[in-house]
Amino acid sequence: MAIARTHRPAFRWGNLIVLVILSVGLAATLLPFVWMVLGSFKTNAEIMSRPVTWWPQHPTLDNFRAWLFEFDILRPFLNSVILAGATVATTLLFSSMVGWALAKMRFPGKNAIIVIVLSTMFVPGIVTLIPQFVLIANLGMVNTYWGLILPGMVGAFGVFLMRQFMLEIPDSLLDAARIDGAGEFRTFFQIVLPLCKAPLATLAIFTFMGSWNSFLWPLIISQDDSMYTLPVSLALFSSEAGGHGSDYGLQMAGSFLIVIPVLVLFIAMQKHFVQGITMTGIK
Repeated sequence: MAIARTHRPAFRWGNLIVLVILSVGLAATLLPFVWMVLGSFKTNAEIMSRPVTWWPQHPTLDNFRAWLFEFDILRPFLNSVILAGATVATTLLFSSMVGWALAKMRFPGKNAIIVIVLSTMFVPGIVTLIPQFVLIANLGMVNTYWGLILPGMVGAFGVFLMRQFMLEIPDSLLDAARIDGAGEFRTFFQIVLPLCKAPLATLAIFTFMGSWNSFLWPLIISQDDSMYTLPVSLALFSSEAGGHGSDYGLQMAGSFLIVIPVLVLFIAMQKHFVQGITMTGIK
C-alpha cells in the first residue's frame, strides 16, 4: 500500500526578501508611534536625558492629568467631535446619493458630470482654500460650526467610491423593488444603503480621519479659541508662543489623546474597511 506523501511548499528567497522589506517598513512606520505613546508616560527630564530610554523608568500620568484638568481641552475636543461627526454624517448621505444617481439613473449630461466630479480629485485643496474662505465670509459663517462643516459635507472621492460600488448592484433587484411599488427614495434607503455597509464604513473612516486631523481650515475659519479643534489647540499649545514649546511630554500626551479616537474607530470597523477596499477595486 503506497503511503501518500505531503508536499511542503518550496522555500523561496523572493518571499523571504519581500517579508524582510515589509517588516522593515512596518517597523519604520510603528517606531515613531511607539515612541510617542511611551514618551507620553515620561517626564520631560527623562525624555531629554541621555542615553535614550525607550521604556519609561518612572511612569507617570501627570501629562494626561495636565491636559484633562489644567488645560481647557474639553472645548476643543467637543469642537472636533462636532466637526468630525457632522462631516461624516453629511458625507455618507450626500456622497451615497450622488453616487446612486451617477451609477443607476439616466439623465442628460450624466457622463459630463462624472468627468467633472472626477476631475476635481486632481485639484489640490490649497487651491480652493481662499475661494472657500471668501464664500464662507460672505455668508457670515466665519467662527461658526457651519463654517467648519460646510466645505467638507461632500467630496469627489466619496462620490467616486460609492458610485463604483453601486455599479455592481443588480438592476433586476432594483426593478423588482419598483414593480412592488417602491419609489426612488424608498429603494435607496431600504434596499441600496443596506447593501453598501462596506463602502460606507470605508468612507466613514477616511472622512473621520480627514476631519478629525484637519488643521489648516479650522485654523483659518476660527477667530478665537472657543472654536479651535484639537489639532489647532495642540499646535498653538506646542508653539513657543504658547509657552510649552519644549515640554515634549505634554506634546506627546496631547498627540496620543488625539490619535485614540481614530484608532478606536479603525479597530471597530476594520472588517468593513478591508471589505470595502477589496470590493470597490481601490488599491
